[in-house]
Amino acid sequence: MVLMLVGLAGPVGSLAGPAAGQPAAETPAPKAAAEEVDLLLVLAADVSRSVDDRKFQLQRDGYAAAIMDERVLAAIKSGLIGRIAICYVEWSGVGNQKTVIDWTVIGDRDSAGRFAGQLVESARAFADRTSIAGGIDFAMTRIAAAPFSARRHTIDVSGDGTNNSGREVTQARDEAVAKGAAINGIVILTEKPLSWNAEHTNPAGGLDGYYRANVIGGPGAFVMVAENFESSGQALVAKLIAEIAGRDPVPPENPPPGRRLAVR
Repeated sequence: MVLMLVGLAGPVGSLAGPAAGQPAAETPAPKAAAEEVDLLLVLAADVSRSVDDRKFQLQRDGYAAAIMDERVLAAIKSGLIGRIAICYVEWSGVGNQKTVIDWTVIGDRDSAGRFAGQLVESARAFADRTSIAGGIDFAMTRIAAAPFSARRHTIDVSGDGTNNSGREVTQARDEAVAKGAAINGIVILTEKPLSWNAEHTNPAGGLDGYYRANVIGGPGAFVMVAENFESSGQALVAKLIAEIAGRDPVPPENPPPGRRLAVR
């Protein structure tokens, strides 16, 4: 009896392995698992033209001091792994986003100090219009490219005005939340409305109300409010502790006069 195999591209002998004299195909090496951290946190700072040089420096200094704060470091160490990864980006108008400090693991005072030192020394990226949507979209690309893994992904948006450039910020927010990210906000109020665009920094219902309705999203999302750039540092400390620990924000003890907290 003769057996016939139909539909094979080569001879029956090819089923057993490579032809004589041909090297066997190499099996790809397994991909190394990404280092795990408790949280992937993108700090997305507004550097639009309403943020003058003085406000810009106060904002940078506030973030640097907050990262070094002992309460923030204690919150980091209290996590299951005891480390988080932070990426600091700045954003302005459409297409104006920049990674100032790429993903960095923070787990102790030394690593926090290196991050803070690099932050205060970096040059300003932009001074254009305000696309909060562009900032959120860019932050999501940084999360997707992170060389670390974490169960929680958070975008920390700070700003002093409404979205006035690019697509609707609610679209960017909803897409980010659908992909598993949480978005929190810190709004820095402007004491005197801008003469050229008063409603940008002082919209109807307040800037904190605008952020609650349009910017923040995800489980436990919240907005913190600093009355001005001078008081933003303490608000940042409370905000970072809440984000790192994954709990509701608590105002710092003895906050400076004029600072208030809003939680969604």
